[in-house]
Amino acid sequence: MSLFRQLSNLTCAVNDDLENILEKDPAARNKLEILLTYPGVHARILHRGAYTLWQHDQKFLARALSHVSRMLTGIEIHPAAKIGKRLFIDHGMGVVIGETAEIGDDVTLYHGVTLGGVSWEKGAKRHPTLGSHVVVGAGAKILGGFTIGDYAKIGSNAVVVKEVAPHATMVGLAARTIDKKAHESKTDDLEIKDNITNNQNAHKTLHTAKLDEHFNAYGLNPNSKDPVATSITALLTHIQAQDDRIQALQKAICKLDPTFCKQNLPTINSEDLDILP
Repeated sequence: MSLFRQLSNLTCAVNDDLENILEKDPAARNKLEILLTYPGVHARILHRGAYTLWQHDQKFLARALSHVSRMLTGIEIHPAAKIGKRLFIDHGMGVVIGETAEIGDDVTLYHGVTLGGVSWEKGAKRHPTLGSHVVVGAGAKILGGFTIGDYAKIGSNAVVVKEVAPHATMVGLAARTIDKKAHESKTDDLEIKDNITNNQNAHKTLHTAKLDEHFNAYGLNPNSKDPVATSITALLTHIQAQDDRIQALQKAICKLDPTFCKQNLPTINSEDLDILP
């Protein structure tokens, strides 16, 4: 292929990237601004050069160019990684794309994303394959040589270690499926099993519940429950219930032995709580 043809193809590819970012990023104002100030665009341009060198068996030069790209952009893309059209790396800092990773068309990666491996075996498929129109939220880790299906979404800080079906949404550590939408599906409802137990017996009921967790590239939606806060609330509720029972027990004992209530509890001094040097 002639140099002119290669430059023409590169120009068209970069223009597609700019138009894609202009469409997706509300902060983008014009193509010139994107071209000059978006590190994801710079990393993608430099990777095209590094990938070409790698394919022509100029591996050292390819790695050197990739290293320069990482220093300039904070984005590390192995020269052998295969990347489709219109990849959008938003913010970009800390993104790592491994050697055997493959990325489809119209994929969006946020900062801190890792497409990594869990194997040291040379020549093996160690890194994930992302289908087209996949969105990977900030800080997510996709580890292993499996496939993320088209239109899948990976939530912020999720750790994915197994294959993800098309149209699925994954969140959490390790990531779990909260929404899987097949092409022919026309509803978001999920059937979930709810176990209801009483003092006499336990029985199971099956009902349909509307999914209330939705994907957000920066985490769960504002209405999602914080698992840490939920756990602490449950613990405090349990402590309060125990304290109420102790108070009731103390009142009952005091009725039997009035002197019991006159006994003072051990005092706690500030020195007892001083754990800092």
